[in-house]
Amino acid sequence: MNLPELIILDPQDTVAVALRDIRAGETVEGIVAADPIPRGHKIARHDLRRGDAVVKYGQVMAVASADITAGAHVHSHNCALPNQHSEQSSVKGSLPVPPARQTFEGYARPDGRVGTRNYIGIMASVNCSSTVCDAIAAEANRILKPKYSQIDGFAPIVHDQGCGMTNQGEGFDTLVRTLKGYRDHPNFGGVLIVGLGCEVNQLTLYKPSDWTRERIKTFNIQDVGGSRSAVRRAVELLEPIAAAANMDRRSTQPVSKLTLGMQCGGSDGFSGITANPALGVASDLLVAAGGTSILSETPEIFGAEHLLIARADAANGQKIRDMITWWRDYVGKNGASLDNNPSPGNKKGGLTTILEKSLGAVAKGGLSPLSGAYAYAERIDQHGFVYMDSPGYDPVAATGQVAAGANLVAFTTGRGSCFGSKPTPSIKLASNSELARAMPEDIDLDCGTVVSEGVGLTQMGQKIYDLLLDIASGKKTVSEEFGYGDNEFVPWKIGAVL
Repeated sequence: MNLPELIILDPQDTVAVALRDIRAGETVEGIVAADPIPRGHKIARHDLRRGDAVVKYGQVMAVASADITAGAHVHSHNCALPNQHSEQSSVKGSLPVPPARQTFEGYARPDGRVGTRNYIGIMASVNCSSTVCDAIAAEANRILKPKYSQIDGFAPIVHDQGCGMTNQGEGFDTLVRTLKGYRDHPNFGGVLIVGLGCEVNQLTLYKPSDWTRERIKTFNIQDVGGSRSAVRRAVELLEPIAAAANMDRRSTQPVSKLTLGMQCGGSDGFSGITANPALGVASDLLVAAGGTSILSETPEIFGAEHLLIARADAANGQKIRDMITWWRDYVGKNGASLDNNPSPGNKKGGLTTILEKSLGAVAKGGLSPLSGAYAYAERIDQHGFVYMDSPGYDPVAATGQVAAGANLVAFTTGRGSCFGSKPTPSIKLASNSELARAMPEDIDLDCGTVVSEGVGLTQMGQKIYDLLLDIASGKKTVSEEFGYGDNEFVPWKIGAVL
C-alpha cells in the first residue's frame, strides 16, 4: 500500500502535516521542503505573508509572525497567537447509527448506577490522614484482599487539602463536591473515610445515605489512639464491608450505564489526526447507544470552544462562554496566559499554539450534540455528550471526571503518559505507532495505524468502542496491570492556602 507522506486535514488548510521526517530540498507531493521538517510537524503549502492566517483543520490556528515561504517549517519560530479567533462553525452535531453491541457486564448498585470495578476506597478527609490511609490500604490489601477474591482491592484516595483553608467558598466547595463524588462512586463496593479530627473538612460533611450506611464508615485518628491504632481499627471496620462487597457480582447491563471521561496528555502533531478523532468516533457510538461521554480541560479547548457552542443549546453554550471568561480572568490574575499551553513536549511533537492543540483536543468529542455543561466534579445527571470545566492538567481533570461519575477513562497520548485513576480504569490510546512500540507497557491500543497502515477512523473508532466495553466488563488495562491509580487523585485546588 502506498501511504501518503503528507496529510492535509481540510482543503482550506495552508499547512500540511509531515508523516515522516523530510530533508531540506526534498520534493514531497509537489512541495519542495525549504527546511528539514520533523515527522508530525507542519510544512507550508504556499507562501504566507507576516500577519496571514495559518489554517489547520479548516480553522485559524495561528498567524504568521514572519514571512513564510512555501515548503518552510511552520512552528513556534514563525507563528504567533492571533488577537481573536473565529466563533463560527458549520458543525451543528449529529449522531451515527447505534452500534450493534449495546451491553456490558457490570456491578449494579442500589442507586441505579453501575460499576465497572469493585474496589473499596480508603479516603482521607485531610492531608493529615493521608499517610494513615496509605497504611490502611496496604494492610487491608495484605490481610483482607486474599480472603475476599471478588473485590478488586483497597484503593487509597489521598490528597494535600482539607485544612489551611476556609470552610466556605469556591475552593472548599470544590473539594467537598469531589470527595462526595468519590464516596458515592459506583466503582466502589464500600468506602472508609478517615479524618484526623481537628481539620476544616470535618467528617460530618460525609454522612452516608440510608442504603450505603453498611458500606460506608468513618472515624478520626485522634479518637482511636493514634496512627497504628487507626490502622487496626480500620481493618476491623473494613472486614464486614469487604465481606459484603465480596458478594457483588457482574451482570449484563445496558451501555446507557457507562460514563466515559475523555483525556489527552503528552499530545503530539498526530493526536488530532489519529487518536483524538478516533476516540471521537467511539464517543459518538457510546452516545448513540445511550451512554455518556465527558470532554473537559477548558484551557485546552480555548480557541475551539465555538465548535462545541455550535453543538449546544443557548443555555449550555453560554455556560461554556462563561467558563472561558472565568479562565481568562483566572490566568490573568496569576500573571499567566492561556497560550502558556502547549507544553515543551507538545511543541517538540509538532504542536505550535494553544489554538492548534485545542482544535485537535476537541476532536475527542466527535460530532454528537452537546447536551450539558457542568462545573468541575459536578455529578453528571443526563445522558449524551457533555462538557465539564477543569484545568488542562491531566490528573486534576481526570479526578473531576471520576468524581462526576465516569466509570471509564480513555486517555490519548502522543509523547507517552503514565497514568491510572482508581477506582476507574484508564485506557491508553497511542496517536502514533512509534510510541506504541516504544512504550508497550503503557499503551492499550495503537491508533497510529490510521496513518502508518491506512486504517480508517471509523474502523479505529469501532475498535476503541469495543475495547471500552471489554474493559468495562472486567478486562484489565495495562495501567491496572502495573498498579497505577494510588497517587493520581488530585482535586482541583482553588483559592488561598491559609
